[in-house]
Amino acid sequence: MPAQQQLHVSTTSDEDCSAVEVDLVARAGGSAALGHAIGRAIRRSYDQVYDGKQTGRFHWAQLSKTEKTNAGSLVEIWLARELGLSDGSDLDFRIAGHEVDCKFSQRLGGWMLPPEALGHIAMLVTADDYLGTWSLGLLRITPDRVHSSTNRDAKATLNASGRADIRWIFKDAQLPPNALLRMSTADAIAVMSKHRQGRSVSGQERLDELFRRAQGLCISRTVIATVAQQEDPMKRVRSNGGSRSRLAAEGYLLLGHYRAHRAVARALGVPEPNSGEIVSIRVAPAESDSHEPTARINDTSWRLWRSGDDVVAAPPLAHAEGGNNPADL
Repeated sequence: MPAQQQLHVSTTSDEDCSAVEVDLVARAGGSAALGHAIGRAIRRSYDQVYDGKQTGRFHWAQLSKTEKTNAGSLVEIWLARELGLSDGSDLDFRIAGHEVDCKFSQRLGGWMLPPEALGHIAMLVTADDYLGTWSLGLLRITPDRVHSSTNRDAKATLNASGRADIRWIFKDAQLPPNALLRMSTADAIAVMSKHRQGRSVSGQERLDELFRRAQGLCISRTVIATVAQQEDPMKRVRSNGGSRSRLAAEGYLLLGHYRAHRAVARALGVPEPNSGEIVSIRVAPAESDSHEPTARINDTSWRLWRSGDDVVAAPPLAHAEGGNNPADL
């Protein structure tokens, strides 16, 4: 995954916010590791509320109002798990000796702040799965930074001064990708369709279509489960009758996290899959004078397939360290 974009911008010198930030970085083992941990927490929160394996849902607009409200609680839970945060006495967390209230909003500035947060530090989180970005900042909530509350629960929102004073630890960092949202709408509809040409489409067929249409994208286990909507969805990917063997004749390689697979991805300039991810590519034999990126597989050079190329079966590629086990992912 590309490096998280980090941006420290603060117009407040609140030393307690600084202490909380230092504590978070130390817990994660560095700033980059902190960004990855927060991104994972938000990704897992989205995936849990979508519940794609059971529902087939994969984006925010498909959720009910109650589910959208509950997403904030999931973000809080996953942040606590990823970062090992302790519960506060009155607010969500206790970090560096300070009570910290965690608030999530899909919309920047949409945080609803309870009266008990006044005078304390808020951890303000926002994310947009459509844009694939997230941000996290810290702010001490003071009367001059909030609008007068008209909410029946006495919750307030930040005013312009409050929004300007947020101490951003990460701003518009990359969210671990949701491949179904990185595809075109037409492709996503084609992949998720349960009927085609007057007949029902199996989960295996939907997965095959996913790998045809999501070339060059990191496809997570969650996306695979959302598309397959079957027990043991990863079985439908493997070589023994799954998409890897079904699509080989069409020239597709389904790259996993193994060293040989990642080397091919690196050589051809596509994302390198991490554990639990698949990157689908279509390949063709490379000409001897090719100036395009090529990968050496089984003593033959291969490049990415181009429209108009002949369709050639993809070469066999070891699916495990030190061997070629067709049952491995």
